[in-house]
Amino acid sequence: MFTGIIEATGHLSELKLQQGDLSVRVKSSNLDMADVHLGDSIATNGVCLTVVEKFSDGFRADVSNETLSLTRFGDYKIGQTVNLEKALQPISRLGGHLVSGHIDGVAQIVAVTPNARATEYWLKAPSHLMKYIPYKGSVAIDGISLTVNAIEDDRFKLTIVPHTAQETTIADFKVGTKVNLEVDQIARYLERLLGKDDTVKSESTLTTSLLAQAGFIR
Repeated sequence: MFTGIIEATGHLSELKLQQGDLSVRVKSSNLDMADVHLGDSIATNGVCLTVVEKFSDGFRADVSNETLSLTRFGDYKIGQTVNLEKALQPISRLGGHLVSGHIDGVAQIVAVTPNARATEYWLKAPSHLMKYIPYKGSVAIDGISLTVNAIEDDRFKLTIVPHTAQETTIADFKVGTKVNLEVDQIARYLERLLGKDDTVKSESTLTTSLLAQAGFIR
C-alpha cells in the first residue's frame, strides 16, 4: 500500500524486453534505498513494482504484460522521469489516501490553466471509470494523491499547488500528456458490495441514496 505522497523522482535508465514482457531499471539520486529489500514494492509513476535487484542509486523491476496493457509503461522511453514512493509502513503518516499501485487506466490532460500561484489541470478519463471519481474525492495520477475539484461528463479537474509541482513530475504535464490513473479503492469496493447481492441492494436504500449524494454512485 502507498499514500500517494511522492518521496522522490527518478528516471528509467534501462528498458529491456525479456521473454515477452519488460525489465526496467530505475535510477534516483534522492530515494533512500537503505531500508529497501528484494521483494519490496515501490510505486513508480503510480505502478506498484517489485524490486528484483537493488542498487545504491535505484532498483530493477519486471513489468508484466497485464501492467503494460493498463499503464503508460509500454510507451515510456529511456530517460522518462518518474515519481517514486516506497511502500507504506504501519508507523507512517497517511498524508494522502490509500493507494494500491494497481492502475485502472490512462487519463489525458486536456486543459491547463493558471489560477493565482496554482495550476488547474483538466483530465479526460475513460468513461467507465468516471463513476468512481467523486467531487472532492481522491485519485492517484502517476502515483500522486490528488483531490478532484470539479467534474464535467468524462472530465475532472485537479488544482496543483507549487510545492506539489516542484516535488513531482506534474511540472512537465501539458495538454496531450497521458498519465496513469488509479481511482479511489473505497468506491470500487462499495460498487462490488452493493451490486453483488440483490438482497443487500434492496435493503440498503438509504445507504445507496447517501452514497449517490456523496458522488460515489451515479
